[in-house]
Amino acid sequence: MFKATIRFCALSCTLSLFSFGAGAAEKSAAEKEFDAVEPILMTFCYDCHGDGMDKGDFMMDDYETVAAHLKNFDVWYETWKNVRSNLMPPADKKQPTDEEREKVLAFIESRVFQIDHENPDPGRVTIRRLNREEYRYTIKDLLQIDFNVNDILPVDDTGYGFDTIGDVLSISPLLMEKYLEAADMVVEEAVPTDGPEIVEWWLNLKDFRDERSESWSTEWMPFEHARKMESNPWVNFDGEYEIAVDFRIAGSGEASSHSATLKVGVDDKELTARKLGWDNSKRLTLKTKATLKQGREQKIWLATETGDPPQEGENKLGIDVESVRIRGPLDGSQKDYPWNVRYLFSEGPPSPDEDARDPYRKKILQTFATRAFRRPVDDETLGRLVAIARQVDKQPNNSFEDGIAMAIKAILVSPRFLLRAEIQPEPDNPGKIVPIDEYALASRLSYFLWSSTPDEELMRLAGEGRLRVELRNQVDRMLKDEKSFRFVANFVGQWLMARDVETVHIDERRVLNIKDLGEARRTFSGRLRQAMRKESENFFDYILKNNKPATDLLTANYTFLDETLAEWYGIEGVKGSHMRLVDLPKDSKRGGLLSQGTFQVVTSNPTRTSPVKRGLFVLENFLATPPPPAVPDVPPLEEAAKGDARNLPLRDLLALHSEQAMCASCHARMDPIGLALENYNPVGLWRDTYNGQPIDAAGKLMTGEQFGSAKELSHILATARYRDFHRALAEKLLTYAVGRGIEYYDAPTIDKIVNDIETHGATLKEIVYGVIESAPFQKRRGDGDMFAGPAGGH
Repeated sequence: MFKATIRFCALSCTLSLFSFGAGAAEKSAAEKEFDAVEPILMTFCYDCHGDGMDKGDFMMDDYETVAAHLKNFDVWYETWKNVRSNLMPPADKKQPTDEEREKVLAFIESRVFQIDHENPDPGRVTIRRLNREEYRYTIKDLLQIDFNVNDILPVDDTGYGFDTIGDVLSISPLLMEKYLEAADMVVEEAVPTDGPEIVEWWLNLKDFRDERSESWSTEWMPFEHARKMESNPWVNFDGEYEIAVDFRIAGSGEASSHSATLKVGVDDKELTARKLGWDNSKRLTLKTKATLKQGREQKIWLATETGDPPQEGENKLGIDVESVRIRGPLDGSQKDYPWNVRYLFSEGPPSPDEDARDPYRKKILQTFATRAFRRPVDDETLGRLVAIARQVDKQPNNSFEDGIAMAIKAILVSPRFLLRAEIQPEPDNPGKIVPIDEYALASRLSYFLWSSTPDEELMRLAGEGRLRVELRNQVDRMLKDEKSFRFVANFVGQWLMARDVETVHIDERRVLNIKDLGEARRTFSGRLRQAMRKESENFFDYILKNNKPATDLLTANYTFLDETLAEWYGIEGVKGSHMRLVDLPKDSKRGGLLSQGTFQVVTSNPTRTSPVKRGLFVLENFLATPPPPAVPDVPPLEEAAKGDARNLPLRDLLALHSEQAMCASCHARMDPIGLALENYNPVGLWRDTYNGQPIDAAGKLMTGEQFGSAKELSHILATARYRDFHRALAEKLLTYAVGRGIEYYDAPTIDKIVNDIETHGATLKEIVYGVIESAPFQKRRGDGDMFAGPAGGH
């Protein structure tokens, strides 16, 4: 049952241990409470773990005093975990009532863990740097540029399954050099050191529409079907302009004969055209010039014309438009700062009067530093930044903008930008629990839901001290913003490992039984893998933003598909390349995360499924009951599949594989879950047999619930085990949000989130609310912080 050993004497013997001379010493409050709990332990635990019994190498009569026993934290922690998750007593043994189970848990939490349920410990806060995605999006929101962090910053380490964990987000000297290099590149691209220039702006791609279908977009303009996407953008001045279309060819990682022509025009006039075929370039650009009039007087359009079809076995191609840019008037009659930094250079070009430049520098740098530091910049720091800008400006051949660029570079390598630290009003007082200030709350909120710095509204509310009052309204606003999909992609990408589905190694030839490698890879293509990732992301996003029950993640009778993925799943009636909400047929084998290709691919081995991986994944991510680490030097499953066992069903092979007593208990948890999912092969296709044998998906959870199929398993997780699922989801979201693992002292926080959501519809959004309103998110210990004090220092 547990990893450690405990022993108690009979009650009379225990009492005698507290006798001193003629009378017994008075018991402590904890010992009195233990007297009320011990009969429960005797009834449900001692048959296997007391009176000389040591099942699972565990005994419960190895302590002389209650006081000594209560000091053994590790033993009680393991006891608490197993009782809390209903793993003990075993399902085939007599079970305690809910009241008895709660009584044991409450005793452990109050007397052993010393948890104050009325004032939960928010846990420690580790100063952590921006991870790579946070850096990318912070730069994007500050300077409106898509900086390719992958080319300069290394992949982040992860902890507890996420790359937001403070303990692994440190800065080495080598990484600091990379941040210096990145700052140079960002400033060079974003800050116009040559001063005002011919204006260039980006059109909103969502404004481009083909009147034949509202669902068509510039994200996928198929070669096989002619499209004409039109927009009426606003133009400020009459004149000649350059129109540039940035795009890439999508649909296949392998060469294809498929071809089409892309055309660009204004009103009834075609301006330029280019014949396209398969091209693996990251970006292609088609440019032309046009005379435009002020206002919305003209219609700009992009059109495709079909060409040669793909050959048999080749993938269909399409155009993914990344941006449409307009630059002009080209005669230079109208110049301004680029739109991405116009909010900084709000007064236009600087005055030639040197005395008037410092106030302008101060205004520019105060605006930028406040947003970059995520709280108002102090006067001392601002003065130093202005001095840097002034000094650079005065050097030969430099300009006002060169000075601003250098000061912004200094901001981008400052600890207050790179590190997410928080001001602590009472540093070095770990016993003090205090609410974080509202600027820190704005930062936590924005990096949780947007992976980026707070916007103007969050900063304004924080400055007014009204963010907490408006918290739920702000969460709703942020979730409606398209930036919230960053949270969806990052959280789902790591919780469900959706980030890996496009790159994890699968031996397509062996899995699909296709000899030709090219054909196998075209069948299980990069586009199909991408569609699997998008299915999981859009599915989670829909349930969150439409306030659906969290258990819909397990049992929903709908999903998101495009034509490619629908064909893979055998679902008819889905045409086109865009992901859309699809109601599943009643007899569908799909429904919920466990039936999605993402889950099936990332939990498989290159050549076969892995019931162990799949079972472990469900235990860790959906039930919050991860088993202990595997014992060392365990041979692979293939070792059991030799000789007479070569053609045994996978269920029998796993039974042989886990015959060792030390392995059996963990495999008893994992294997039934994984075997229930065996009808889905390593690339997510449904199958009824394996190695010529019918697949038996029936099984039983350690908590006793029986099932006969993957759908029945999902139903049990969403009904009988729904509290475990809610708890697992709350723990994962809290871990991602606060940047640390879940500890025993978080029990009151997790329980409160679960209890609260179950009285408010048990929706996924309610869990997000609960995390944001929790003590770990809202408060902190009085630990020392490098930014202690009101000025922020350093």
